[in-house]
Amino acid sequence: MELGLKGKQIFITGGSVGIGLAVARAFAREGAEVAIGARNKERVEAEAAKIAEDFGVKTLGISVDVSKPEAIEAARQIIEKEFGGIDILINNAGTGTEETVMNSTDEKWYAVWDLHVMSTVRTARAFVPYMKKRGGGVILNTASICATQPLWYEPIYNTTKAALLMLGKCMANEFISDNIRVNTMSPGLVLTPDWWKTAGVLAEKEGTSAKDYLDGVAKQYAKNERFGSPEEIAEYYVFLASDCGKYSVGSNYYVDGGWLEGVR
Repeated sequence: MELGLKGKQIFITGGSVGIGLAVARAFAREGAEVAIGARNKERVEAEAAKIAEDFGVKTLGISVDVSKPEAIEAARQIIEKEFGGIDILINNAGTGTEETVMNSTDEKWYAVWDLHVMSTVRTARAFVPYMKKRGGGVILNTASICATQPLWYEPIYNTTKAALLMLGKCMANEFISDNIRVNTMSPGLVLTPDWWKTAGVLAEKEGTSAKDYLDGVAKQYAKNERFGSPEEIAEYYVFLASDCGKYSVGSNYYVDGGWLEGVR
């Protein structure tokens, strides 16, 4: 299937590991030029170099903490110099949390809000002007099933991802007149390093292993009783960003192994 992605230029935040890295590799496979951003400079540069080697496309590895406005501006300048702009923006940077409403600090709420919500506002400000000049573009934001069906132990994550759903809808309404499509992805159980980190914390409290904890989570929540792989999830991003997904505007897509209870 011809997806129309060859030669497109893409920036993916949180792109050095997990879903973000799988998305970057999937776009590169289709012939797109890929810039990936992440905080760890050594890792993001190494993964970008590997993508270039594996797929023969131009890549950039940018060390960036997208919770910081000045870091987004620095990334914008690098991308402008090397790519001239972008056609597709994937806002994927984020992290799980572990707290209760009563024991979480204001500082943690603000930090995660900046990471999940304000980073998406700021990357739009930075990169939508390039899309306008090119006649259009695509933005995909990574939310979570927890934005709709929350887990008890991460109220900050649940709340900020829920806000991201609304932000995506507002962006879609605002940008479509410039032929910029915005949609949101809400993955369910995806076996990323972040899940292993969370499982390690919670498994210790329950006196079990991280693997046994994750197996229990899959059996409890996913109807197919397993975690998805980042590579499986990446295919949905590629489709929605491609010419094949051009009629989709302002929607939220659950890719969750049947976890969501009810109809939305």
